[in-house]
Amino acid sequence: MKTVILGGGESGTGAALLAKARGHEVFLSEKGTLAPRFRDELEAHGIPYEEGRHTMARLLAADVVVKSPGIPRGVPVIRELLAAGIEVIGEIEWAWRQAADCRIIGITGSNGKTTTTLLTGHLLREAGREVAVGGNVGQSFARNLLTTPASCHVLELSSFQLDDISTFRPDVAAILNITPDHLDRYDYQMSRYVESKFRIAMNQQEEDLLIVNADDPNSQEWLSHHPVQSRLKKVPMPRFPAEVLEVEGHQFDMSRTALKGPHNFFNAAVAVTIALNEGVAPQVVQRGLATFRNAPHRLEVVAHNDGIAWINDSKATNVDAVRHALEAMDGPVIWIAGGTDKGNDYGPLRALVRQKVKALICLGLDNRPLREAFEGVVPRIVDTRSMQAAVAEAARWARPGDVVLLSPACASFDLFKNYTDRGDQFREAVRQLLTEHKEEQPKERNKRE
Repeated sequence: MKTVILGGGESGTGAALLAKARGHEVFLSEKGTLAPRFRDELEAHGIPYEEGRHTMARLLAADVVVKSPGIPRGVPVIRELLAAGIEVIGEIEWAWRQAADCRIIGITGSNGKTTTTLLTGHLLREAGREVAVGGNVGQSFARNLLTTPASCHVLELSSFQLDDISTFRPDVAAILNITPDHLDRYDYQMSRYVESKFRIAMNQQEEDLLIVNADDPNSQEWLSHHPVQSRLKKVPMPRFPAEVLEVEGHQFDMSRTALKGPHNFFNAAVAVTIALNEGVAPQVVQRGLATFRNAPHRLEVVAHNDGIAWINDSKATNVDAVRHALEAMDGPVIWIAGGTDKGNDYGPLRALVRQKVKALICLGLDNRPLREAFEGVVPRIVDTRSMQAAVAEAARWARPGDVVLLSPACASFDLFKNYTDRGDQFREAVRQLLTEHKEEQPKERNKRE
């Protein structure tokens, strides 16, 4: 079989390696520039590739094309392939077709996917299960099939990935929430975005399980008009603040968990629901909740210094994620936000920002949307165009008891490579600031003496 891979990132390279291992004739085409590590992998495995272009003659010779989720289906190259009768699928669909008898748990939602996916994997591992975690977090599904022997795969799934499935059928699917995000990809139609999320359940049968948020209006509206074939379990938002999480008749102590805020209590409730339905004993779940450590850039406490908390929430790239972050904050907030606006409606944040935020540090090339939304709501608004400047401005306004929160509500691509780069730069800028502060203190004491 001739298999062409479109896109040479983690998803595409993983798909290419899997196709090669399955004996396919593989060719990878990357319109941009391949990262050195992916180029090295392709060459080491003898996989031919091109970069900087798509050669249509080679693409049109394919039996199947596996595309990156970042490539919209409406672009000319995809339209031409489809017009030629060539099947175009995504890496998740491709890997699913190679997954044999693996059990699949798929998790999607506008916010909380990574935390819930990692926690679910952690709880299952605590029970001694062979589990691989991947998809939209960590390694691609395809790469995990090659490198991580596992009877169960827990997958974080984005709407872009779900757009490219056709037969993919998870044994367990979870939709955490559906709030406006990536609407530019869906012609600014919320209904199309909701439909994309529910594709996770479109092939499920009555023996499969679908978990949804009982309090999410978009999910409930969809279900009222689109019955599903799978067993449906609705998980309500847990009581918060509380030290006990109640799930399916069991109580779990949350006082020692690293998960903070009402949104993370819900993420935990979903992960626990999945674990219990997978046969994990409650006492094992409790142990897993206490030992879990979340991924970076998600309400990550970078430092506590002079009574000021510095928190990296760079993964918060939409309005709802910022709402969750602000709700989890106890003290007055110096809020660092901004970047590439995705058509955000900041209206739902105004009351919460008025209540919690004492200063807004705008970090982006075009801060007008933020300024227009929050002038008159926040006492101080400052424009910056580098992370160092943003952190320095935050330090000027922060006082003991305050929280400096990087929670951007926007994509990162105007000033940073991605949200990880943005969070890493925040962490480093805070480290430098606090180091300089410590070095200056002895000098000041010497002057006074």
